[in-house]
Amino acid sequence: MQPTFIASIRAVRRFALAAAIAGLCAAPAWAGGLDSLAQFVKDTRSGKATFTQVVTAPPKQGQKAREKTSTGTFEFQRPGKFRFHYQKPFEQTIVADGQTLWLYDVDLKQVTARKQEQVLGSTPAAIVAAASDLKALEKDFQLEGEPDQGGLQWVKATPKARDTQIQSVRVGFKPADGGATLAALEITDSFGQRSVLTFSDFQGNAALPASTFDFKPPAGVDVIRN
Repeated sequence: MQPTFIASIRAVRRFALAAAIAGLCAAPAWAGGLDSLAQFVKDTRSGKATFTQVVTAPPKQGQKAREKTSTGTFEFQRPGKFRFHYQKPFEQTIVADGQTLWLYDVDLKQVTARKQEQVLGSTPAAIVAAASDLKALEKDFQLEGEPDQGGLQWVKATPKARDTQIQSVRVGFKPADGGATLAALEITDSFGQRSVLTFSDFQGNAALPASTFDFKPPAGVDVIRN
């Protein structure tokens, strides 16, 4: 019986090996997080999506962490143009037109304007919409690939500047045959606040009219220029 037992073990091992090889061949050869980031920055010149943002403030002693959820739309065009339109619970618009970053708070009837070059260097917007290639990002961020999680490929970006309020940014990409698409941003600031943006219905290289990134302060609002 011993030769038969040994032969059975060998047969099982051959079957397991063949199955493992078949599984590897059948599995899609997705790139890693860093490769997906490089491909996204290089090949995705514009895009639009809807988003949900959940901001979690550090819990106070004896209290639960507080969460605030917002929803809206996002559009961008390289290099350096984007629009976040927050629709709920409060309407707010953030527009970068290539020269100026505009923040319009509808409820406050206030617009804040700042020069882009002074504020976008080490921000999540630089990763998503401003940088033209991976080398440009590496000037401002330490980039590190992370293990896949939740069906997404992840990259952690840590600002090199010491005076930024951003502690780290995790970027999640959804792998696909046509190239990875932007799926999530997880931002942790120096105060311990965590902001998670989840993107849906992402359309890469979408045709966007130039007016998308035009902004003129509405009549009757206060305009603050920094």
